[in-house]
Amino acid sequence: MIPWLRAHEALLWWLGVGSAGLFCLSLATVPWLVVRIPPDYFTRESRPPLRWVRMHPVLKVLLRLAKNILGALLVAMGVAMLVLPGQGILTILMGVMLLDFPGKYRLERWLAGRAAVFRALNWVRRRVGVAPIAPPRGCRG
Repeated sequence: MIPWLRAHEALLWWLGVGSAGLFCLSLATVPWLVVRIPPDYFTRESRPPLRWVRMHPVLKVLLRLAKNILGALLVAMGVAMLVLPGQGILTILMGVMLLDFPGKYRLERWLAGRAAVFRALNWVRRRVGVAPIAPPRGCRG
């Protein structure tokens, strides 16, 4: 094992730098996204309507594309943070909230309904001075 580590020293160094970068990026990105969640978002039976319904079609497509790319990037970063330093579960939740796919709202509510995730979301909001998120049905957070 030691010879392999010595042979791949540059790779390990870049993994360490990437891990530190992801950690710093998550410290900035995740709280910003958590604060933007409406307090009653998870209590609704269906997903609230999007704000950009009346936008120009080209602008709507570009924004939706950018939102999905950012969401996929956050999910990938969150998965990496499950083994690297960072807020892995919260980052995955924020990425999932940005992605568009069938059943997404049910998955968001299920994730936010996990007691540890719900407490973490409201802890971030409390630190910034924003109203707490109302718990999804069945959450004991």
